[in-house]
Amino acid sequence: MNLQEFQSKMLLVRYGTDVPKGHPALTADDAQAAARSLGVERYAVKAQVPAGGRGRSKGVVLVSSPEEAGAAARGLLGETLVTEQTGPAGYLVRQVLVEEAIEANRSLYLAVLVDTARAEIVILAGPEGSEDIEDKLQSGETRIERLALAPGGALNETDVKALAQRLGLDAKLHSSFARLLGQLRTAFMENDATLIELNPLAITAAGTFVALDAKIVIDDNALFRHPDLMALRDDWEDDGVEIAAQSHQLNYVRMDGDIGVVVNGAGLGLATLDMIRAANGRPANFMDIRTTATSIDVAHGFTLLLDNPAVRSILVNVHGGGMQPCDIIADGLGIAMRRTGKARPTVVRLAGNNAEYARFRFQNFGCKVIDCPDMKEAVTRAVDEASARGESR
Repeated sequence: MNLQEFQSKMLLVRYGTDVPKGHPALTADDAQAAARSLGVERYAVKAQVPAGGRGRSKGVVLVSSPEEAGAAARGLLGETLVTEQTGPAGYLVRQVLVEEAIEANRSLYLAVLVDTARAEIVILAGPEGSEDIEDKLQSGETRIERLALAPGGALNETDVKALAQRLGLDAKLHSSFARLLGQLRTAFMENDATLIELNPLAITAAGTFVALDAKIVIDDNALFRHPDLMALRDDWEDDGVEIAAQSHQLNYVRMDGDIGVVVNGAGLGLATLDMIRAANGRPANFMDIRTTATSIDVAHGFTLLLDNPAVRSILVNVHGGGMQPCDIIADGLGIAMRRTGKARPTVVRLAGNNAEYARFRFQNFGCKVIDCPDMKEAVTRAVDEASARGESR
């Protein structure tokens, strides 16, 4: 889950990280009032959308009075902001952040993230922070330093000092830099984050570090541990269909293919997608049915596939376990077909607990499925069925 900038900053403040004084606003009048309450000389009015590059796309406006802040907000709210990171559709600006415009003597790049390739938490830091940091990295104008944290995310004092030196930080800033890294590390671990990014991170004339922009991404699979963060989720930012699927105990991601996929187990699901691709097929989705899903939940998942006009065939690849036998999957398909009155060529590969009973349930519901003994045959048949329906159109 991506937190908006103002939400990310509110979270970081809990851990002692300095951010500009500011308030979110939903209307131009609110923005003007927010600016007046800050009592500063310069303001930044910033569109709150989950994408970088806002400044270069006129999504950040610097002004010198509360009245100008209100006018800037009026020009942003209700408009669609398109940046190099949003794609051509852009995002509708529904909220702005009005904050003090901070003068930076120097800007850095700083991030804490999960390196999935190496299965470790790392700190990335650059001697220069800017919106176009990716371009500068590619051109060689700047560089990124890397510091891997010890198991458990512990910080090593010697390593932190060496990182500060590589960034060219004055020695008198080393202790405050180490303190900042400790704050970010704690926020990262305690909130099950996968990314905390400060870009730019300002060093002021007073020698303080201030996060001018902040981005935090929380692991969706850990949100059940953080109901306060779950409440911050914005449906406009995420796929509403995928959010609804989560409430039905389904891990669901839409893709651009024509073969609907239903599995129980993330590993099995990824293997199934790989096999479909290897057979020159195109998955229409990833769907992992959690062990806590009921037949009604499973029916919701099948309904998503049946209602998708791009889906030409459905592949069901499940292994029944103790918590979720195969017949729950069979009942889900039967319920979905009766509710929608729709059907697709459905290839099933069943194994494990209640596999035979599931076949009986398919018959009871009148589901005409293509039963295959193994994954390879099931994948091949699903790809063939999708291809045949595509050619007949």
